[in-house]
Amino acid sequence: MEVSALQHARYRYQPQFPGVLSQELTTIALSPGAPTESIADQTDLKALFKHTYGTPLITVVSGTGKRNETLGRQLTLGVILSGGQAPGGHNVIAGLYDGLKRGNPRSRLYGLLGGPSGLIESKSRELTDAVIDAYRNTGGFDMIGSGRTKIETPEQFAASLATAKKLRLDAVLIIGGDDSNTNAALLAEYFLNQGSPIQVIGCPKTIDGDLKNEHIQISFGFDTAVKTYSELIGNIARDANSAKKYWHFIKLMGRSASHIALECALKTHPNVCFISEEVAVKKWSLSQVVDQICASVLKRWENKEPFGVVLIPEGLVEFIPEMKRLILELNDTLAAYEGELAALPNWTEHLAFLGTRLSPTARELLESLPPTIARELLMDRDPHGNVQVSRIETEKLLMGMVEKRLSRLKQQGLYTGKFSALGHFFGYEGRAAFPSNFDANYGYSLGLTAFVLIASGLTGYMACVKNLAAPAEAWIPGGVPLTMMMHLEQRHGAKKPVIQKALVDLAAAPFKAFAAVRDTWACTTGFLFPGGIQYFGPAELCDKPPQILELEQQGSI
Repeated sequence: MEVSALQHARYRYQPQFPGVLSQELTTIALSPGAPTESIADQTDLKALFKHTYGTPLITVVSGTGKRNETLGRQLTLGVILSGGQAPGGHNVIAGLYDGLKRGNPRSRLYGLLGGPSGLIESKSRELTDAVIDAYRNTGGFDMIGSGRTKIETPEQFAASLATAKKLRLDAVLIIGGDDSNTNAALLAEYFLNQGSPIQVIGCPKTIDGDLKNEHIQISFGFDTAVKTYSELIGNIARDANSAKKYWHFIKLMGRSASHIALECALKTHPNVCFISEEVAVKKWSLSQVVDQICASVLKRWENKEPFGVVLIPEGLVEFIPEMKRLILELNDTLAAYEGELAALPNWTEHLAFLGTRLSPTARELLESLPPTIARELLMDRDPHGNVQVSRIETEKLLMGMVEKRLSRLKQQGLYTGKFSALGHFFGYEGRAAFPSNFDANYGYSLGLTAFVLIASGLTGYMACVKNLAAPAEAWIPGGVPLTMMMHLEQRHGAKKPVIQKALVDLAAAPFKAFAAVRDTWACTTGFLFPGGIQYFGPAELCDKPPQILELEQQGSI
């Protein structure tokens, strides 16, 4: 297969990793902490996870001189990539493979193909030197593919165990986000319930950055994604400052949390950036959101700068209280009148039909929306009949409403400018990029750490690496019990164990740093242009961690 010059160069990159993992494996030990509890619903979760609840936090340390023979035993492992792509996933597998072969050259690694369905349907390939070497330090999940299948029915759990036994696996590593790692916890518990010694370890993956807590400081893939988006935002900002006639509305991935938008704002200094969590706490209406953009447009027009950049988290509309209520009403009404709606010939009649069945407030809001957005709300639904919020073109919604508001202000003599807007959505552009040095190092370190946890006989844990704002040599590997991060959520009519998503903390240093300067950004042109990801050069240019990590751990930008 033909490869690019950069790919050739990246094959030769040697990831950096914690110093403790560079020593002779048989001298590595585990240091357990105190027993743990879940973040909530302790009694119920302890009953659900009888075998794996309450296990201690683990730190990987240098041994005391006594040989740790468990890390040298022959093992057969399986690995699964679950959910959407995130840069660094191939390096997790490479780290796992290298640790496995360092421990015992006779050990074997199987990739389960297409995500969790590979375990259910017994589809796998053995991963060899040739396979691993072809994917080192590259983006994507194409080594073994990924998928979003959940292991949730008794038949699926039984089939998973059958596949693991067929391949004679000692353990399975599941690389995924909060839902995938919840699945890992359930699978670990199921195997033990069935009397099977097969272990299950998880690994934190998501570009959204919402798999995060005091022990999981960030998920791999986030750094590469935000650097990719920030390059594009910087390019657009420079174009805007050159042409001086367009406002660019840029929607960024991140439905449940705004970590991506916050990090990109810190890297590029847009004129306006919304943080969904703040919108929810302050209960801003859609009109108030539009007001903030218009205030920047008016001030910048007065300053003879009729251009700007607005960053919008993907899930913003769900955090605006009135929009959230409208979506909930629509979901209920669409489900209740599914048959009647299916018989109507077009969306205009859908709108008229629903209008008489919504509350007056919801109906008024729906009718105030641009027709294209109203159409998306009514016609684009998921298999359960719910509105597909992630597909709502929020950037176009806000562009249309700002234009309408400015037109009204112009009629009142309060605005004399011209407003031209362009919309963008950055998401898939960052999911499979060549991983940054940080993500290449972090993914590789997580893979090595996962091997140590597995070889040490642990199950029901997530591999973790701490102290990530420091150089890789000083990173601290360990393991976090999956049940420690759980609570119960109402899903599909029943309470289910779920790893809690981490939203942007409005009291933490990253948001405070942003809030301290955004009013200045709104009125002035102070864009930053971070440029493309740098792979070669001084560490301060190539190896920097995400800015929110530096702020959280050091308290300054």
